[in-house]
Amino acid sequence: MEKPPLRFAQIWNMNLGFFGIQFGWGLQMANMSAIYEYLGAKPDQIPILWLAAPLTGLIVQPIIGHLSDHTWGRLGRRRPYFLLGAVLSTLALILMPNSSALWMAAGLLWMLDASINISMEPFRAFVADLLPESQRTKGFAMQSLFIGLGAVIASALPWLLAHLFQVSGGATAGHSIPATVRISFYLGSAVFMAAVLWTVATTREYPPEKMEAKGGGLAKGAREIFASIGEMPRTMRQLAWVQMATWLGLFCMWLYFPVAVAYHVMGAPNPQSPLYEEGIQWGGNCFAMYSAVCFGFSFALEPLARALGRRRTHGLCLLAGALGLLSVSVIHDKYLLLLSMIGIGIAWASTLSMPYAMLAGALPPNKVGIYMGIFNFFIVTPEIIASLGFGWVMNHVLGNNRLAAVVCGGAFLAIAAVLAQRVEEPGRMAQASRV
Repeated sequence: MEKPPLRFAQIWNMNLGFFGIQFGWGLQMANMSAIYEYLGAKPDQIPILWLAAPLTGLIVQPIIGHLSDHTWGRLGRRRPYFLLGAVLSTLALILMPNSSALWMAAGLLWMLDASINISMEPFRAFVADLLPESQRTKGFAMQSLFIGLGAVIASALPWLLAHLFQVSGGATAGHSIPATVRISFYLGSAVFMAAVLWTVATTREYPPEKMEAKGGGLAKGAREIFASIGEMPRTMRQLAWVQMATWLGLFCMWLYFPVAVAYHVMGAPNPQSPLYEEGIQWGGNCFAMYSAVCFGFSFALEPLARALGRRRTHGLCLLAGALGLLSVSVIHDKYLLLLSMIGIGIAWASTLSMPYAMLAGALPPNKVGIYMGIFNFFIVTPEIIASLGFGWVMNHVLGNNRLAAVVCGGAFLAIAAVLAQRVEEPGRMAQASRV
């Protein structure tokens, strides 16, 4: 079926749910390591406590991708999964800041990540389902825009509550986690649900031209997933290495940046110090800064990709991110950290759109969902490796130096920038063959 181009408002509506999803991710990324430390975790324990994020993605996303490829009902193909994930994520966001022990916070992170993945994975296929090739870069760039906007507000929310709304910080009776963090998670749960509901209510899906009867069982689904892995298009195999290096770098940043700010810039002696909470809040502001840059830079991605090509655009953006993280090692002023975040925001905007725009044209139309889920392997695999092994590196190589871990993230992004130049885009290969 020839897909008609969609109006700006339609592309806006179909991607608004990503604003809510990223609100949940943003709260998690800016606050989860601090929550663990509030509950007594040591620096070398942090990576393994984050294992839930990549492992649930590894398991959930291919399954949800397969199921959504073979679903059709009153809500359509992908939207039932948006809604289910939103309901479960809302519950997890409400419970998370009330954790009273390390094991409870770790368990709720498993629940939260699994739920967010249920909502998030079909959104990637949603764009490929509804937009013609000529609008896919715009569609994925719109996702980057909403991801950036959602993360800006979510990351800065504890600081805003403390400084603009005078919410008192620090632990209170019966709570190890500050009130600013708890209220932020409650607000995030409402935003998550409202944004996803907007997309579900305003966007209709095309019925698939060909679809096998529903069902087939998990065994059939597993066989299809493994068969699809063996048949991955060449472009997808090349992008896999770019994604592996990129997400190793990003994961190092998310694990340690806010706590590195607290200890190495603010000079906090321990998690009970007021300087520690101030540092975590400023780390959230830094995340808000790179997310704001992501939001703004999303508008430039499409014209840049037209002028330079997606591959070269992505490589340059990743290089900007590498320089941003590497510069943190020589910065001791909290305001200068905001300048470093400009490069991170550029890299983040491109990471959220360019790989998917390059990939979408290489996928068979009847397997977009499952391949988008499999593509997530190359995000979560490096994160699993980091979760299982980076604690040892922190303890035996980096001396539990959180700032050194952030610098390692910059090195990985530089490697990804080089690897991006090897990717062959199907559209450009076809043009070259006609010349």
